[in-house]
Amino acid sequence: MKTHAIIPIFIPHRGCPNDCVFCNQRRITSKLVSPTEAEVRNTIDNWLTTLDDVPNVHVAFYGGSFTAIPMDEQNKYLKIAHEYKTTGAVSEIHLSTRPDCIDDEILDNLTKHGVDLIELGCQSFNDEVLKASKRGHSTEDIYKACSLIKSAGFKLGIQLMVGLPKSTRESDILSAHKTSEIMPDVARIYPTIVIEDTELLDMVKSGEYKSLTIDEAAWRSKEMLKLLNASGINVIRIGLKASDLISGDGKFTGTTFHPAFRQLVEGSLARETIEEKLLHLLEVELKNQSPSTKSMRVIARANPSSFSNLIGHKAENRKYFVDKYPGLQFVFRQDDTLPAGEYFVELEKL
Repeated sequence: MKTHAIIPIFIPHRGCPNDCVFCNQRRITSKLVSPTEAEVRNTIDNWLTTLDDVPNVHVAFYGGSFTAIPMDEQNKYLKIAHEYKTTGAVSEIHLSTRPDCIDDEILDNLTKHGVDLIELGCQSFNDEVLKASKRGHSTEDIYKACSLIKSAGFKLGIQLMVGLPKSTRESDILSAHKTSEIMPDVARIYPTIVIEDTELLDMVKSGEYKSLTIDEAAWRSKEMLKLLNASGINVIRIGLKASDLISGDGKFTGTTFHPAFRQLVEGSLARETIEEKLLHLLEVELKNQSPSTKSMRVIARANPSSFSNLIGHKAENRKYFVDKYPGLQFVFRQDDTLPAGEYFVELEKL
């Protein structure tokens, strides 16, 4: 049963003081103007009619830098969300913003309106990358904003991007390290997508920027995910939805988009985990001078919710193991006694 749901309220390109090279917010949200108060209420009401059995429903303001819009406009939206929270129709209020759009006055106002989670579009902890991406803020702004948010008692979210201009494997992975040190409540990892009508697309055409391959973006994201998972940080999103990159006329605009990016990343991590366990078991068997591995079966198990990652996107993990270890038989099974995201491997003699 679904335990929580998010009602998204899109406020496109509102409040942001500059255009980052990768951003075309109006295209991403497929909207040109901010919603009216009536539209916000209608959106929440319509969603609530479909979420009767969901115990935790959150209202989230996405699309722009919420805390950068005029305070009276913020309050117009926050007041509505707070009304629904006060009645118990929704349980939490979320919003996203920039690190340089957080201060004590802003946080005091968000507290009064019952906001629970503030997500920061940090993107990178490397100042050269931030400058090349025209983010308009520094890593110092990130640390200051995170400290203020946590001190004020809010839940903190950090959004990171992989493959921005001037980024490297090392700088992207370091951003995950820095995020782990801050210990936000949630995190998101997004590969850099080249969108039409952006400066980044101009940079591609001029040769100034080259997009990562899907494999490279997935590898970096996997290494970042490992660090965040090890710190117990809940990574609530990896990659963009297809709907995030569809314009109003229905034309797909991304040039490096993969519809199953999260599965690519988590499937790669599952394969790495399984292989490490398998090699350890094979090493033990060799030390014990066991018979040839040709007389052995490998059984890999996962919780049903993680089974698709176990076998990989389009069964690529299954193919990988069968091709790399032709002397072994492989069986992949679902096991609801295992926790989600954990994988169990055992050898069975035939």
